[in-house]
Amino acid sequence: MANSSRSPAGAIPGGLSVSLIARDEERDLGEALDSVGGIADEIIVLVDERSRDRTEEIARGRGARVSLRRFDTFAGQKQAALDLCGSRWVLSLDADERLSPALRGEILRGLNGETRFAGFDIPFHIHFMGRRLRFGGLGSESHLRLFRRDSARFTGGRLHEGLEVSGPVARLTHPIIHQSYRDLADYLRKLDLYTSLGAQKLKASGRRFRPWHHLVLPWEFFSRAVLRLGLLDGHAGLIWAALSAYHAWLKYAKLKELE
Repeated sequence: MANSSRSPAGAIPGGLSVSLIARDEERDLGEALDSVGGIADEIIVLVDERSRDRTEEIARGRGARVSLRRFDTFAGQKQAALDLCGSRWVLSLDADERLSPALRGEILRGLNGETRFAGFDIPFHIHFMGRRLRFGGLGSESHLRLFRRDSARFTGGRLHEGLEVSGPVARLTHPIIHQSYRDLADYLRKLDLYTSLGAQKLKASGRRFRPWHHLVLPWEFFSRAVLRLGLLDGHAGLIWAALSAYHAWLKYAKLKELE
């Protein structure tokens, strides 16, 4: 697999770098890297130096250029990975994301020549418990992930990163497949980290816990399951709505603990 990351000669003028950050991602990373094989001129994987599994080994085995950096923030880590890229275009992925086959072709066609756009917004299909979630607020999700290296910079805090692009942005048609959580155990493993970071962000912004924040849990579930029709996604949609509601409430419970 060492050369699987090479794109067809001259397919994308200026080349395409794929950039990922990872920590303990041995279960997901291989599929993410395989999905960009054949269109990337280089794959950059920035591994948190505290990673304890085979993440680094898997990345190197697929021909990626691997660097180590201690995680500070998502924005800082993704910017550090971007700084290692050498191609004109950069595609930023997470380890639990995969390019759909149709998206691979669309990227090659879209970048095979001059374009006035500095970036491309890409639709996301969220998969959970073996099913694509189409409702509950997830059906129209998209993110800016493909961009000119010299026109973009990551910004943001500890939890969520943003991407600033100088120039016009277009929207692609075909999706990135986001396997956000493999199962309930995977969700619960990540829940503690993300809610702790969320509480820290709330505190840093000056937010305070209020008793009415306990109503976040039932309201968030009702909003996702009923108002945004998450129940139409069946069992998986209702579980997602319940977990999302718990996630939202737990951030405020941890904010109270920090106070």
